[in-house]
Formats: sequence, C-alpha cells, structure tokens
Amino acid sequence: MVYPIIKGKPIMRKFKSDELAETHGGDWLDGIKSAVKKYPNLYKFITQIISPVCPSIHHSYKDALALVSCENSRVINIGSGITSLNPAFINFDYYPYENVDIVGDVHKLPFPDNYFDAVINIVMLEHISEPEKAVNEMWRVLKQDGIIYSVAPFIVGFHASPGDFQRWAFPGIERLHKGFKKLDTGVFGGPTSGMLWIWQEWLAMLISFGVKPLYQFWYIVIMLLTWPIKYLDLLLVKHSAAMNIASSFYFIGRKCAEGEYLTGKST
Repeated sequence: MVYPIIKGKPIMRKFKSDELAETHGGDWLDGIKSAVKKYPNLYKFITQIISPVCPSIHHSYKDALALVSCENSRVINIGSGITSLNPAFINFDYYPYENVDIVGDVHKLPFPDNYFDAVINIVMLEHISEPEKAVNEMWRVLKQDGIIYSVAPFIVGFHASPGDFQRWAFPGIERLHKGFKKLDTGVFGGPTSGMLWIWQEWLAMLISFGVKPLYQFWYIVIMLLTWPIKYLDLLLVKHSAAMNIASSFYFIGRKCAEGEYLTGKST
C-alpha cells in the first residue's frame, strides 16, 4: 500500500485535508495550544512550568524502560505530540507535528505483531474514542515480555486536543490494562494538580459573571498567578490518600502469553 507523505511524514490513516492543519478543532484553549505547539520549546516551558500539573519526580517512562531486557530496544511513543523523549524512539501521533515520525490511528496501529520492546503513552488515552481497543493494539505490537508504560488522568479539567472522552480512577487504569501483568502502578500527578486545575477554572467562572471572553481572560490570569501552588504535590503525591483525588495514574506492565491475562477478548 502507498501512503501519502505530508511534511516528510507517512500518513498511515484515512484523513480529510483540513484535519492535518496545525489547528484542528477543540475548545478555545486548544486553539491557543495548537498555535503555541508551533514553538516546541515555548510549549514545553508552558506545560512544565505554568500549567497546573506538577511534573512527577517519582516515576517516569525511564522506570519502565529499565525493565526492558534487550540493549538495542525498539520503543514507540504513542500520542507523542510535539514531544521527543529520545531520538531513538519512534514518535507516533494522529497529527503530523514537528517531531512525529509516523502519523496514524492508535486504534489500528500500522505495525506487525510482536514488533516493539516497549510502548509509551502519556496522557493520551483520554483523547481517543475507544481506549480499550487502543490498549489491545499496543498489546498486539509488543513482543512477548514487552513493557507498556501508560499515564492516564483521573481529576483534571476538560482539555480537548481535539477530543476528550474519559477519565480513570485507580482501579480503572488497572482494569484498562488487564491484558498485561502488572509490575507497578500508582499516583503520577498528585492531588494538588487535580485541585488546582479545577479551582482555576471555577474561580474564573465565578468572577466572569457568565461573560465568556471575561472568563477566558481571568482563566489565563489566574493560571499565571497561581501555578506555583502545584509544587505542593512534591510532598503530597506520596500521601496514602493521594489516589483518592489524584490528577493522574501511571501503569507499568509486561505482555504475557495470550490467555494468561485477559486482553479484552473472549478467552
């Protein structure tokens, strides 16, 4: 099969021409994010510093990759966006962002069975319509004993990019990955991050008196003034009750023989 090449990237999915624009729907905030994504360093600064979510210092994809047995491992970052975690990784996304290597649909990954040693997906699963199908596809393309590293949200505000469909409590992210042997799971984004995101939007709503442009103005101002509060999560993320109101959870699992662990298919 011959695939079109857009911006030097193979487009391995069906698409409409307007889908591949840098701005692709979503809410008003997503329009701002789409514009800023043209400048990766600025976008990275905003998401890591100004956003209400505190970067995790306790767990990262590197913890998962340390469990990969082979030295020259083949790793894919699904839903990579403009982020490049490692130049050796394959960056896969639905849109042809700057650092994306292959454009395609996670519901039907254009790779053979047992191809990758590790799969990474970070706060991506909430943006797709059928996450269980997507996780099954990740299971399929992983080699036997391959590693999956997922981060999925629990308490965060709506953030269409361009879609936003679901959230998972702590038992939910484990169930979503029921096709894998659990190696580790826990809180990724702490309770302060979840609270701050919701509180920023709530306060902007309260003082905007139903005027949408005023709400948008206050939301940006409040975010700029209050983002340091999120660093309380450096203390609270390890609290025994943090999972009750955590911003997000991580899951590290290993692919085992089909039938040993459920994969969402009948056995």
